Amino acid sequence: MKLELRGITKRFGSLVANDRISLTVEPGEIHALLGENGAGKSTLMNVLYGLYRADEGEILLDDEVQHFSGPGDAMAAGIGMVHQHFMLIPVFTVAENVMLGNESTGFAGTLDLDAARARVKEISERFGFHVDPDALVEDLPVGVQQRVEIIKALSRDAELLVFDEPTAVLTPQETDELMEIMRQLREAGKAIVFITHKLREVRAVADKITVIRLGKVVGEAEPTASNAELAAMMVGRPVELVVHKGPPKLGEEVFVVKDLRVVNATGHVQVDGISFSIRAGEVLAVAGVQGNGQTELTEAILGLQDHVTGSVRLDGKELLGRSVRQVLDAGVGFIPEDRQEDGLVGNMTIAENLMLNRSFHLPFVRRGSLQIDKLRAFAQEKLQQYDVRARDIDTACGNLSGGNQQKVVVARELSRDLRLLVAAQPTRGVDVGSIEFIHKQVVATRDSGVPVLVVSTELDEVVALADRIMVLYRGRVVGIVPGDTPREQLGLMMTGERPKDLEGDVA
Repeated sequence: MKLELRGITKRFGSLVANDRISLTVEPGEIHALLGENGAGKSTLMNVLYGLYRADEGEILLDDEVQHFSGPGDAMAAGIGMVHQHFMLIPVFTVAENVMLGNESTGFAGTLDLDAARARVKEISERFGFHVDPDALVEDLPVGVQQRVEIIKALSRDAELLVFDEPTAVLTPQETDELMEIMRQLREAGKAIVFITHKLREVRAVADKITVIRLGKVVGEAEPTASNAELAAMMVGRPVELVVHKGPPKLGEEVFVVKDLRVVNATGHVQVDGISFSIRAGEVLAVAGVQGNGQTELTEAILGLQDHVTGSVRLDGKELLGRSVRQVLDAGVGFIPEDRQEDGLVGNMTIAENLMLNRSFHLPFVRRGSLQIDKLRAFAQEKLQQYDVRARDIDTACGNLSGGNQQKVVVARELSRDLRLLVAAQPTRGVDVGSIEFIHKQVVATRDSGVPVLVVSTELDEVVALADRIMVLYRGRVVGIVPGDTPREQLGLMMTGERPKDLEGDVA
Protein backbone atom coordinates (compact mmCIF):
# COMPACT_ATOMS: atom_id res chain seq x y z
CA MET A 1 0.00 0.00 0.00
CA LYS A 2 1.30 3.44 -0.96
CA LEU A 3 0.67 6.34 1.41
CA GLU A 4 0.76 9.96 0.35
CA LEU A 5 0.15 12.95 2.60
CA ARG A 6 -0.40 16.23 0.77
CA GLY A 7 -0.22 19.55 2.62
CA ILE A 8 -1.55 18.27 5.95
CA THR A 9 -2.23 21.13 8.35
CA LYS A 10 -3.57 20.69 11.87
CA ARG A 11 -4.23 23.58 14.25
CA PHE A 12 -5.12 23.65 17.94
CA GLY A 13 -6.34 27.20 18.46
CA SER A 14 -3.45 29.49 17.54
CA LEU A 15 -0.93 26.62 17.65
CA VAL A 16 -0.08 25.11 14.26
CA ALA A 17 0.98 21.55 15.13
CA ASN A 18 1.34 20.45 11.49
CA ASP A 19 2.10 23.04 8.82
CA ARG A 20 1.51 21.85 5.21
CA ILE A 21 3.30 18.52 5.70
CA SER A 22 3.75 16.33 2.63
CA LEU A 23 5.43 12.94 2.39
CA THR A 24 5.17 9.63 0.55
CA VAL A 25 5.67 6.09 1.87
CA GLU A 26 6.05 3.30 -0.65
CA PRO A 27 5.16 -0.39 -0.17
CA GLY A 28 8.11 -2.38 1.16
CA GLU A 29 9.68 0.75 2.68
CA ILE A 30 10.55 1.81 6.23
CA HIS A 31 10.07 5.56 6.32
CA ALA A 32 11.36 7.19 9.50
CA LEU A 33 9.66 10.32 10.77
CA LEU A 34 12.37 11.97 12.85
CA GLY A 35 11.97 14.97 15.09
CA GLU A 36 12.19 16.34 18.58
CA ASN A 37 9.48 15.65 21.11
CA GLY A 38 6.73 18.14 20.33
CA ALA A 39 7.75 18.55 16.69
CA GLY A 40 4.36 17.31 15.49
CA LYS A 41 5.14 13.70 14.56
CA SER A 42 2.48 12.00 16.66
CA THR A 43 -0.11 14.65 15.76
CA LEU A 44 0.50 13.90 12.08
CA MET A 45 0.04 10.16 12.64
CA ASN A 46 -3.10 10.76 14.69
CA VAL A 47 -4.48 12.63 11.68
CA LEU A 48 -3.56 9.66 9.50
CA TYR A 49 -5.19 7.23 11.94
CA GLY A 50 -8.44 9.19 12.12
CA LEU A 51 -8.05 10.38 15.70
CA TYR A 52 -7.79 13.99 14.48
CA ARG A 53 -9.26 15.59 11.38
CA ALA A 54 -6.89 17.73 9.32
CA ASP A 55 -7.81 21.37 8.84
CA GLU A 56 -6.20 21.30 5.39
CA GLY A 57 -4.66 18.70 3.08
CA GLU A 58 -5.36 15.20 1.82
CA ILE A 59 -4.56 11.61 2.69
CA LEU A 60 -4.18 9.21 -0.25
CA LEU A 61 -3.86 5.43 -0.17
CA ASP A 62 -2.88 3.88 -3.49
CA ASP A 63 -3.67 7.24 -5.14
CA GLU A 64 -7.23 7.40 -3.73
CA VAL A 65 -8.24 10.26 -1.42
CA GLN A 66 -9.43 9.04 1.98
CA HIS A 67 -11.92 10.60 4.39
CA PHE A 68 -11.55 9.02 7.83
CA SER A 69 -14.11 9.86 10.52
CA GLY A 70 -12.32 7.73 13.12
CA PRO A 71 -9.77 4.96 13.71
CA GLY A 72 -12.26 2.33 12.55
CA ASP A 73 -12.19 3.81 9.05
CA ALA A 74 -8.39 3.89 9.06
CA MET A 75 -8.18 0.26 10.17
CA ALA A 76 -10.71 -0.78 7.55
CA ALA A 77 -8.55 0.95 4.93
CA GLY A 78 -5.52 -1.14 5.98
CA ILE A 79 -3.73 1.11 8.47
CA GLY A 80 -2.44 -0.31 11.75
CA MET A 81 -0.99 1.66 14.66
CA VAL A 82 1.49 0.25 17.19
CA HIS A 83 1.27 2.72 20.06
CA GLN A 84 4.10 3.74 22.38
CA HIS A 85 1.92 2.82 25.37
CA PHE A 86 0.41 -0.58 24.66
CA MET A 87 -3.36 -0.79 24.19
CA LEU A 88 -3.68 -4.24 25.77
CA ILE A 89 -5.84 -5.68 28.56
CA PRO A 90 -3.35 -7.32 30.98
CA VAL A 91 -5.77 -9.99 32.33
CA PHE A 92 -6.82 -11.13 28.83
CA THR A 93 -4.98 -13.72 26.79
CA VAL A 94 -3.12 -12.86 23.61
CA ALA A 95 -5.97 -14.24 21.49
CA GLU A 96 -8.60 -12.31 23.45
CA ASN A 97 -6.64 -9.07 23.03
CA VAL A 98 -6.18 -9.67 19.31
CA MET A 99 -9.91 -10.20 18.71
CA LEU A 100 -10.97 -7.29 20.96
CA GLY A 101 -12.92 -4.80 18.88
CA ASN A 102 -12.92 -7.18 15.92
CA GLU A 103 -14.82 -10.10 17.40
CA SER A 104 -15.86 -13.00 15.21
CA THR A 105 -18.81 -15.09 16.37
CA GLY A 106 -19.91 -18.67 15.88
CA PHE A 107 -23.09 -20.57 16.61
CA ALA A 108 -25.72 -18.57 18.52
CA GLY A 109 -23.49 -15.51 18.60
CA THR A 110 -20.78 -17.03 20.80
CA LEU A 111 -17.26 -15.65 20.45
CA ASP A 112 -15.10 -17.71 18.10
CA LEU A 113 -11.95 -17.77 20.20
CA ASP A 114 -10.56 -20.70 18.21
CA ALA A 115 -10.47 -18.52 15.10
CA ALA A 116 -8.55 -15.85 17.02
CA ARG A 117 -6.06 -18.45 18.29
CA ALA A 118 -5.54 -19.74 14.77
CA ARG A 119 -5.00 -16.21 13.46
CA VAL A 120 -2.39 -15.50 16.16
CA LYS A 121 -0.57 -18.76 15.39
CA GLU A 122 -0.60 -18.07 11.66
CA ILE A 123 0.86 -14.57 11.96
CA SER A 124 3.30 -15.61 14.68
CA GLU A 125 4.68 -18.44 12.58
CA ARG A 126 4.88 -16.34 9.41
CA PHE A 127 7.04 -13.69 11.07
CA GLY A 128 8.77 -15.81 13.72
CA PHE A 129 7.17 -13.97 16.65
CA HIS A 130 6.95 -17.05 18.94
CA VAL A 131 3.84 -15.84 20.76
CA ASP A 132 1.52 -18.25 22.63
CA PRO A 133 -2.12 -17.27 21.87
CA ASP A 134 -3.26 -18.58 25.28
CA ALA A 135 -0.67 -16.69 27.36
CA LEU A 136 -1.94 -13.94 29.66
CA VAL A 137 -0.59 -10.57 28.52
CA GLU A 138 0.37 -9.58 32.07
CA ASP A 139 2.75 -12.57 32.20
CA LEU A 140 4.59 -11.63 29.01
CA PRO A 141 7.84 -9.61 28.82
CA VAL A 142 7.45 -6.10 27.44
CA GLY A 143 9.08 -7.02 24.12
CA VAL A 144 6.60 -9.85 23.58
CA GLN A 145 3.69 -7.57 24.49
CA GLN A 146 4.79 -5.31 21.69
CA ARG A 147 4.67 -8.25 19.28
CA VAL A 148 1.08 -8.78 20.40
CA GLU A 149 0.34 -5.18 19.36
CA ILE A 150 1.87 -5.90 15.95
CA ILE A 151 -0.16 -9.12 15.62
CA LYS A 152 -3.32 -7.13 16.44
CA ALA A 153 -2.61 -4.81 13.54
CA LEU A 154 -1.68 -7.59 11.14
CA SER A 155 -4.75 -9.64 12.09
CA ARG A 156 -6.84 -6.88 10.53
CA ASP A 157 -4.89 -7.12 7.27
CA ALA A 158 -2.94 -3.91 7.80
CA GLU A 159 -0.73 -3.03 4.83
CA LEU A 160 0.56 0.20 6.37
CA LEU A 161 1.97 0.02 9.91
CA VAL A 162 2.73 3.05 12.07
CA PHE A 163 5.20 2.50 14.93
CA ASP A 164 4.97 5.40 17.40
CA GLU A 165 8.18 5.58 19.49
CA PRO A 166 8.16 1.77 19.73
CA THR A 167 11.43 1.28 21.63
CA ALA A 168 10.66 3.50 24.62
CA VAL A 169 10.13 0.54 26.99
CA LEU A 170 12.47 -2.02 25.44
CA THR A 171 15.88 -3.36 26.44
CA PRO A 172 18.69 -3.10 23.84
CA GLN A 173 18.17 -6.76 22.90
CA GLU A 174 14.42 -6.29 22.52
CA THR A 175 15.09 -3.20 20.40
CA ASP A 176 17.33 -5.25 18.09
CA GLU A 177 14.60 -7.89 17.82
CA LEU A 178 12.04 -5.21 16.91
CA MET A 179 14.34 -3.85 14.21
CA GLU A 180 14.54 -7.33 12.72
CA ILE A 181 10.74 -7.69 12.84
CA MET A 182 10.40 -4.39 11.00
CA ARG A 183 12.78 -5.63 8.31
CA GLN A 184 10.71 -8.83 7.95
CA LEU A 185 7.54 -6.78 7.57
CA ARG A 186 9.26 -4.67 4.91
CA GLU A 187 10.28 -7.82 3.03
CA ALA A 188 6.63 -8.91 3.15
CA GLY A 189 5.73 -5.72 1.28
CA LYS A 190 4.32 -3.73 4.20
CA ALA A 191 4.74 0.04 4.25
CA ILE A 192 6.07 1.22 7.61
CA VAL A 193 6.15 4.64 9.24
CA PHE A 194 8.64 4.67 12.10
CA ILE A 195 8.20 7.64 14.47
CA THR A 196 11.19 8.27 16.70
CA HIS A 197 13.69 10.77 18.07
CA LYS A 198 16.49 8.20 18.45
CA LEU A 199 19.18 8.70 15.84
CA ARG A 200 20.85 5.32 16.35
CA GLU A 201 17.66 3.42 15.52
CA VAL A 202 16.79 5.54 12.50
CA ARG A 203 20.14 4.91 10.88
CA ALA A 204 19.91 1.18 11.65
CA VAL A 205 16.59 0.42 9.99
CA ALA A 206 15.21 3.27 7.83
CA ASP A 207 15.17 3.35 4.03
CA LYS A 208 14.16 7.03 3.97
CA ILE A 209 14.15 9.74 6.64
CA THR A 210 11.88 12.77 6.85
CA VAL A 211 12.80 15.34 9.50
CA ILE A 212 10.12 17.52 11.13
CA ARG A 213 10.88 20.62 13.18
CA LEU A 214 8.24 22.84 14.79
CA GLY A 215 5.48 21.24 12.75
CA LYS A 216 7.18 21.58 9.35
CA VAL A 217 9.16 19.25 7.12
CA VAL A 218 12.67 20.69 7.14
CA GLY A 219 14.30 18.10 4.92
CA GLU A 220 14.84 14.49 3.92
CA ALA A 221 17.95 12.42 4.53
CA GLU A 222 19.44 9.05 3.70
CA PRO A 223 20.29 6.52 6.44
CA THR A 224 23.94 7.15 5.61
CA ALA A 225 23.65 10.64 7.13
CA SER A 226 25.65 11.06 10.33
CA ASN A 227 24.10 11.53 13.76
CA ALA A 228 25.45 15.07 13.80
CA GLU A 229 23.81 15.89 10.45
CA LEU A 230 20.45 14.48 11.56
CA ALA A 231 20.61 16.24 14.93
CA ALA A 232 21.39 19.55 13.24
CA MET A 233 18.32 19.13 11.01
CA MET A 234 16.14 18.36 14.04
CA VAL A 235 17.32 21.34 16.09
CA GLY A 236 18.29 23.85 13.41
CA ARG A 237 21.87 24.27 14.55
CA PRO A 238 24.98 22.12 15.16
CA VAL A 239 24.64 20.00 18.31
CA GLU A 240 27.33 18.37 20.43
CA LEU A 241 26.10 14.80 20.91
CA VAL A 242 28.95 13.60 23.13
CA VAL A 243 28.95 14.31 26.85
CA HIS A 244 32.39 15.59 27.76
CA LYS A 245 33.38 14.83 31.32
CA GLY A 246 36.66 14.16 33.02
CA PRO A 247 37.31 11.46 35.61
CA PRO A 248 35.39 12.05 38.83
CA LYS A 249 37.08 13.74 41.75
CA LEU A 250 35.61 11.51 44.40
CA GLY A 251 35.05 12.65 47.94
CA GLU A 252 33.52 10.89 50.92
CA GLU A 253 30.32 8.88 50.88
CA VAL A 254 27.61 11.53 51.15
CA PHE A 255 24.49 9.51 50.29
CA VAL A 256 23.99 5.99 51.66
CA VAL A 257 20.97 3.71 51.15
CA LYS A 258 20.73 0.43 53.07
CA ASP A 259 18.18 -2.37 52.77
CA LEU A 260 15.54 -0.08 51.26
CA ARG A 261 12.22 -1.83 50.87
CA VAL A 262 9.04 -0.32 49.42
CA VAL A 263 5.66 -2.08 49.55
CA ASN A 264 2.62 -0.73 47.73
CA ALA A 265 -0.92 -0.50 49.08
CA THR A 266 -1.78 -4.03 47.89
CA GLY A 267 1.24 -5.58 49.64
CA HIS A 268 3.36 -6.01 46.52
CA VAL A 269 7.09 -5.42 47.04
CA GLN A 270 8.20 -2.72 44.60
CA VAL A 271 11.75 -2.20 45.91
CA ASP A 272 13.33 -5.26 47.49
CA GLY A 273 16.24 -4.62 49.82
CA ILE A 274 18.29 -2.17 47.75
CA SER A 275 21.64 -0.95 49.10
CA PHE A 276 24.06 1.50 47.47
CA SER A 277 26.05 4.64 48.14
CA ILE A 278 27.15 7.69 46.15
CA ARG A 279 30.29 9.70 46.82
CA ALA A 280 30.68 13.42 46.50
CA GLY A 281 31.49 14.26 42.88
CA GLU A 282 30.03 11.05 41.44
CA VAL A 283 27.12 10.15 39.15
CA LEU A 284 25.42 6.84 39.88
CA ALA A 285 22.98 6.07 37.07
CA VAL A 286 20.15 3.57 37.43
CA ALA A 287 19.45 1.47 34.35
CA GLY A 288 16.48 -0.81 33.72
CA VAL A 289 13.29 -1.16 31.76
CA GLN A 290 10.57 1.13 33.07
CA GLY A 291 8.54 -0.47 35.84
CA ASN A 292 11.29 -2.30 37.72
CA GLY A 293 11.24 -0.19 40.88
CA GLN A 294 12.89 3.00 39.64
CA THR A 295 9.89 5.23 40.35
CA GLU A 296 9.36 3.80 43.82
CA LEU A 297 13.07 4.17 44.62
CA THR A 298 13.17 7.89 43.85
CA GLU A 299 9.82 8.53 45.55
CA ALA A 300 11.00 6.72 48.69
CA ILE A 301 14.07 8.96 48.84
CA LEU A 302 11.85 12.05 48.58
CA GLY A 303 9.36 10.87 51.19
CA LEU A 304 6.57 10.24 48.68
CA GLN A 305 6.06 6.55 49.53
CA ASP A 306 4.13 5.44 52.63
CA HIS A 307 5.34 1.89 53.29
CA VAL A 308 9.13 2.12 53.37
CA THR A 309 11.72 0.41 55.57
CA GLY A 310 15.50 0.55 55.64
CA SER A 311 17.72 3.59 55.78
CA VAL A 312 18.36 6.62 53.55
CA ARG A 313 21.11 8.87 54.93
CA LEU A 314 22.40 12.17 53.53
CA ASP A 315 25.42 13.73 55.23
CA GLY A 316 24.98 11.16 57.98
CA LYS A 317 21.39 12.22 58.73
CA GLU A 318 18.39 9.94 58.24
CA LEU A 319 15.85 11.08 55.62
CA LEU A 320 13.27 8.33 56.03
CA GLY A 321 10.35 9.53 58.10
CA ARG A 322 10.84 13.16 57.14
CA SER A 323 8.29 15.15 55.18
CA VAL A 324 8.90 16.05 51.54
CA ARG A 325 9.58 19.66 52.50
CA GLN A 326 12.14 18.56 55.11
CA VAL A 327 13.88 16.35 52.54
CA LEU A 328 14.05 19.23 50.06
CA ASP A 329 15.28 21.60 52.77
CA ALA A 330 18.06 19.09 53.56
CA GLY A 331 19.48 19.93 50.13
CA VAL A 332 17.88 17.32 47.88
CA GLY A 333 17.07 18.45 44.35
CA PHE A 334 14.43 16.36 42.60
CA ILE A 335 13.61 16.17 38.90
CA PRO A 336 10.54 13.87 38.83
CA GLU A 337 9.81 11.56 35.93
CA ASP A 338 6.29 12.95 35.50
CA ARG A 339 6.63 16.72 35.38
CA GLN A 340 2.90 17.35 35.08
CA GLU A 341 1.95 15.24 38.10
CA ASP A 342 4.88 15.94 40.42
CA GLY A 343 7.00 18.74 38.98
CA LEU A 344 4.70 21.62 38.13
CA VAL A 345 1.40 23.33 38.91
CA GLY A 346 -0.08 23.84 35.47
CA ASN A 347 -2.23 26.88 36.22
CA MET A 348 0.64 28.71 37.91
CA THR A 349 3.02 30.92 35.95
CA ILE A 350 6.60 30.08 35.05
CA ALA A 351 7.82 32.50 37.72
CA GLU A 352 5.60 30.93 40.40
CA ASN A 353 6.71 27.40 39.48
CA LEU A 354 10.36 28.44 39.73
CA MET A 355 9.92 29.28 43.42
CA LEU A 356 7.69 26.35 44.44
CA ASN A 357 10.18 24.64 46.75
CA ARG A 358 11.52 27.96 48.08
CA SER A 359 8.26 29.69 48.88
CA PHE A 360 9.22 30.07 52.56
CA HIS A 361 12.79 31.27 52.14
CA LEU A 362 15.00 34.06 50.94
CA PRO A 363 15.49 35.50 48.41
CA PHE A 364 11.86 35.20 47.28
CA VAL A 365 10.11 35.50 50.64
CA ARG A 366 11.15 37.88 53.41
CA ARG A 367 9.26 38.07 56.71
CA GLY A 368 6.26 36.48 55.08
CA SER A 369 6.20 38.87 52.12
CA LEU A 370 6.83 37.86 48.53
CA GLN A 371 9.76 39.74 46.95
CA ILE A 372 8.21 40.26 43.51
CA ASP A 373 11.18 42.08 41.97
CA LYS A 374 13.66 39.38 42.98
CA LEU A 375 11.38 36.60 41.74
CA ARG A 376 10.77 38.25 38.38
CA ALA A 377 14.46 38.97 37.82
CA PHE A 378 15.34 35.37 38.70
CA ALA A 379 12.60 33.96 36.47
CA GLN A 380 13.63 36.14 33.53
CA GLU A 381 17.24 35.00 33.89
CA LYS A 382 16.26 31.30 33.95
CA LEU A 383 13.86 31.75 31.03
CA GLN A 384 16.80 32.87 28.89
CA GLN A 385 19.45 30.58 30.39
CA TYR A 386 17.41 27.44 29.83
CA ASP A 387 15.86 28.60 26.54
CA VAL A 388 12.30 28.18 27.83
CA ARG A 389 10.20 29.11 24.81
CA ALA A 390 7.30 31.11 26.17
CA ARG A 391 5.78 34.52 25.66
CA ASP A 392 7.00 35.71 29.08
CA ILE A 393 7.47 34.59 32.69
CA ASP A 394 3.75 35.13 33.37
CA THR A 395 2.78 32.32 30.99
CA ALA A 396 1.01 29.44 32.73
CA CYS A 397 3.17 26.29 32.70
CA GLY A 398 0.16 24.27 31.59
CA ASN A 399 0.25 26.15 28.29
CA LEU A 400 3.88 25.21 27.56
CA SER A 401 5.00 22.27 25.44
CA GLY A 402 6.24 19.22 27.33
CA GLY A 403 9.86 20.03 26.58
CA ASN A 404 9.54 23.58 27.88
CA GLN A 405 7.79 22.35 31.01
CA GLN A 406 10.75 20.06 31.66
CA LYS A 407 13.16 22.95 31.26
CA VAL A 408 11.30 24.88 33.96
CA VAL A 409 11.64 21.94 36.37
CA VAL A 410 15.34 21.48 35.61
CA ALA A 411 16.00 25.22 35.95
CA ARG A 412 14.31 25.31 39.37
CA GLU A 413 16.17 22.31 40.79
CA LEU A 414 19.64 23.08 39.44
CA SER A 415 19.41 26.67 40.67
CA ARG A 416 19.34 25.59 44.32
CA ASP A 417 22.23 24.88 46.72
CA LEU A 418 22.24 21.10 46.58
CA ARG A 419 23.72 18.30 48.66
CA LEU A 420 22.17 15.62 46.41
CA LEU A 421 20.54 15.69 42.99
CA VAL A 422 17.98 13.00 42.14
CA ALA A 423 17.16 13.23 38.43
CA ALA A 424 14.48 10.84 37.15
CA GLN A 425 14.24 10.87 33.34
CA PRO A 426 15.84 14.35 33.25
CA THR A 427 15.61 14.75 29.47
CA ARG A 428 12.28 13.07 28.77
CA GLY A 429 10.35 15.15 26.27
CA VAL A 430 13.25 17.55 25.68
CA ASP A 431 14.79 18.42 22.32
CA VAL A 432 18.28 17.34 21.31
CA GLY A 433 19.74 20.80 21.88
CA SER A 434 18.31 21.03 25.38
CA ILE A 435 19.48 17.49 26.16
CA GLU A 436 22.99 18.69 25.42
CA PHE A 437 22.52 21.61 27.83
CA ILE A 438 20.94 19.53 30.62
CA HIS A 439 23.68 16.90 30.40
CA LYS A 440 26.29 19.62 30.79
CA GLN A 441 24.45 20.91 33.86
CA VAL A 442 24.33 17.42 35.42
CA VAL A 443 28.08 16.99 34.84
CA ALA A 444 28.72 20.47 36.26
CA THR A 445 26.69 19.54 39.35
CA ARG A 446 28.79 16.40 39.77
CA ASP A 447 32.02 18.35 39.24
CA SER A 448 30.97 20.80 41.96
CA GLY A 449 31.17 17.93 44.43
CA VAL A 450 27.46 17.06 44.63
CA PRO A 451 26.49 13.36 44.43
CA VAL A 452 24.05 12.71 41.60
CA LEU A 453 21.53 9.88 41.18
CA VAL A 454 20.29 9.67 37.58
CA VAL A 455 17.41 7.35 36.68
CA SER A 456 16.86 6.92 32.95
CA THR A 457 15.35 4.37 30.59
CA GLU A 458 17.52 5.84 27.80
CA LEU A 459 20.59 3.62 27.87
CA ASP A 460 22.60 6.13 25.83
CA GLU A 461 21.94 8.70 28.55
CA VAL A 462 22.93 6.29 31.31
CA VAL A 463 26.22 5.43 29.62
CA ALA A 464 26.96 9.07 28.79
CA LEU A 465 26.50 10.40 32.33
CA ALA A 466 27.39 7.54 34.66
CA ASP A 467 30.55 7.01 36.65
CA ARG A 468 28.92 3.83 37.92
CA ILE A 469 25.73 2.08 36.78
CA MET A 470 23.25 0.22 38.98
CA VAL A 471 20.93 -2.12 37.09
CA LEU A 472 17.49 -2.85 38.55
CA TYR A 473 15.23 -5.77 37.70
CA ARG A 474 11.95 -6.41 39.49
CA GLY A 475 12.92 -4.16 42.35
CA ARG A 476 16.31 -5.74 43.00
CA VAL A 477 19.86 -4.76 42.18
CA VAL A 478 21.29 -7.08 39.53
CA GLY A 479 24.69 -5.44 39.85
CA ILE A 480 26.61 -2.18 40.16
CA VAL A 481 29.20 -1.84 37.40
CA PRO A 482 31.59 0.79 35.97
CA GLY A 483 30.18 3.48 33.70
CA ASP A 484 32.05 2.14 30.66
CA THR A 485 30.40 -1.31 30.84
CA PRO A 486 29.41 -2.48 27.30
CA ARG A 487 25.79 -1.90 26.27
CA GLU A 488 25.35 -5.60 25.49
CA GLN A 489 26.22 -6.57 29.07
CA LEU A 490 23.92 -3.89 30.47
CA GLY A 491 21.11 -5.10 28.24
CA LEU A 492 21.59 -8.63 29.51
CA MET A 493 21.48 -7.41 33.10
CA MET A 494 18.28 -5.49 32.37
CA THR A 495 16.59 -8.85 31.73
CA GLY A 496 17.58 -9.99 35.22
CA GLU A 497 20.58 -12.09 34.21
CA ARG A 498 23.88 -11.50 35.92
CA PRO A 499 26.83 -12.39 33.67
CA LYS A 500 29.26 -14.86 35.24
CA ASP A 501 32.22 -12.55 34.75
CA LEU A 502 30.45 -9.55 36.28
CA GLU A 503 32.67 -7.57 38.58
CA GLY A 504 31.17 -5.08 40.96
CA ASP A 505 28.94 -4.80 43.95
CA VAL A 506 25.70 -6.70 44.19
CA ALA A 507 23.04 -5.99 46.75
